[in-house]
Amino acid sequence: MRLIGLTGGIAAGKSTIGRRLAGHGAIRIDADELAREAVAPGSPGLARVRERFGAGLMREDGALDRAALGAIVFGDAAALEDLNAIVHPEVRRLFRERVELARADDPDAVVVYEVPLLVETDARDEPWDLIVVAEADAETRVSRMTSLRGMTPEDARQRISRQGSDAQRRAVADIVIDTSGSEAETLAQTDRLWERLINRG
Repeated sequence: MRLIGLTGGIAAGKSTIGRRLAGHGAIRIDADELAREAVAPGSPGLARVRERFGAGLMREDGALDRAALGAIVFGDAAALEDLNAIVHPEVRRLFRERVELARADDPDAVVVYEVPLLVETDARDEPWDLIVVAEADAETRVSRMTSLRGMTPEDARQRISRQGSDAQRRAVADIVIDTSGSEAETLAQTDRLWERLINRG
C-alpha cells in the first residue's frame, strides 16, 4: 500500500486533484469529512465539545452548530487550541481506521489523504510515501473564494493568513502541482502523478 498526503492552502485545488486520483482508482480520504464525523451526534468528540463549550452549541436535532462554534473560536486562540485538542486526535484515529480498512481490502491500494493542515498538525508525522502539495498564488485563491464561496476579499485573505505558508508546505513536498492555471492543466499534472504512482519500480 502507498500512502499519499495531499495538502495545500484553502482554495488551492486539493479536491480537484483528490477527485481525479480517486477516479483513477485511489482510495480518497477527506480530512474535512473526518472532522465532521469526529463531532457527529453520539460521538465521544461531540460529548467533549459540549462539555468544554456548552450545550448552547447543540441544535435541536442533536448535531453541533458548527457556525456557532466557529464564532466562539474565531479570534480566541485558547478556545481554538482547546477545540483542536479534542478534534485532531479523533480525526487521526478515524484516519488510521480508514487506512487499515483499505490495507485489509487491498494490500496494493493507493490511499490519498486530503488534509489541508498537514504541515500545521501532527498529520505531518504520518509515514507518508509521498507528499503532494496543491499550490496557487494567494490572489488566485482569493478570487476563487470570493467567486465560488461568496467570501469577501478581506475574509479570504484572513483565512489564508491563518494557515501555513507556501514555503512551509514546499519544505515537506515531494511533488508540487501548480493549480493556478486551467483545470485541464491541473488534471494533466495529476494524471502524470498517477502514472508515476502505478509505474513505480
